[in-house]
Amino acid sequence: MPYKIFINFKLNTNEMTEQQIQKKRIDQLEAEGYYVIKLIKTNKNGIPDLIAIPPNCDVLFSEVKKPGGRVSALQEYRLKELKKHGCKTEVYKGG
Repeated sequence: MPYKIFINFKLNTNEMTEQQIQKKRIDQLEAEGYYVIKLIKTNKNGIPDLIAIPPNCDVLFSEVKKPGGRVSALQEYRLKELKKHGCKTEVYKGG
């Protein structure tokens, strides 16, 4: 899949912080129907700041728990939100 580069020439990005620019981009993508995740810490260095997932795509979100571990209310909410967006989800209890 080719990379998309978006530049909004109406903005004077020299006057905006990176956080403000990122928030604007998140809002734009969500308005287009994407489910947007801002990555803070990953296991891969150099990964871009945002993931924008289109509806009904073939992506799997896996919540990992130890055997007997429980999903928190917030995690359950996010899993339902992702399912509603058409993503696959699972709670994987390793063993």
